[in-house]
Amino acid sequence: APDGQAGLLGFAGYLQTLPTPVKINPVRVLQEGDLVVVHSDYAMNGPKAVFDLFRISDNKLVEHWDGIQDVPTTTVSGRGMTDGPTEIVDRDKTDVNKKLVIDFVSEVLVEGDSTNITDYISSEYRQHNPNVADGLSGLGDFIGYLAQNKISFGYTTIHNVVAEGNFVFVQSEGDFGGQPTAFYDLFRVEDGLLVEHWDTVQEIPTEMAHTNGMF
Repeated sequence: APDGQAGLLGFAGYLQTLPTPVKINPVRVLQEGDLVVVHSDYAMNGPKAVFDLFRISDNKLVEHWDGIQDVPTTTVSGRGMTDGPTEIVDRDKTDVNKKLVIDFVSEVLVEGDSTNITDYISSEYRQHNPNVADGLSGLGDFIGYLAQNKISFGYTTIHNVVAEGNFVFVQSEGDFGGQPTAFYDLFRVEDGLLVEHWDTVQEIPTEMAHTNGMF
């Protein structure tokens, strides 16, 4: 989508040309400061899981990012990509939960150091990534599969973090399979540990309808 109102209207016009109507079901909404995250089910050329990140100024939308992934018919954990708890609780713990998630992403996903992973992830860790099973063992099996098949994977930069209560969203970039990749992760925190995870993983396109980049 190009910049500005005209660009957005043009993109909306394109959506109207699709063979089936676009339907959007917002599942979760988080807000911190001038940033708002919407986690949704999209019916748009097939089912998709989408994170929309908006920046708001003077009560108007002034900037937008998104992460989009096709929803497969089956997942390793048996869970969908957007189902699960939606209620925001523990708002008084927002700052603590935000730090926990930033430390986890920085240490484990950016630096690749899983030495203290049990300090972050609960044994009851529920997974919504379609390719990863529940728990620490599921995450370990996935990482082992990538290593065995020499598939590169790693985060390099955290760009935005939005936290509200027990939910923390992180927008990052990195590498997956040798391709520059946008990672959008949503974590649910309970009793000081990560207990649930949703995400979208999207290859960064080489050409865009604007010059802003994906971040």
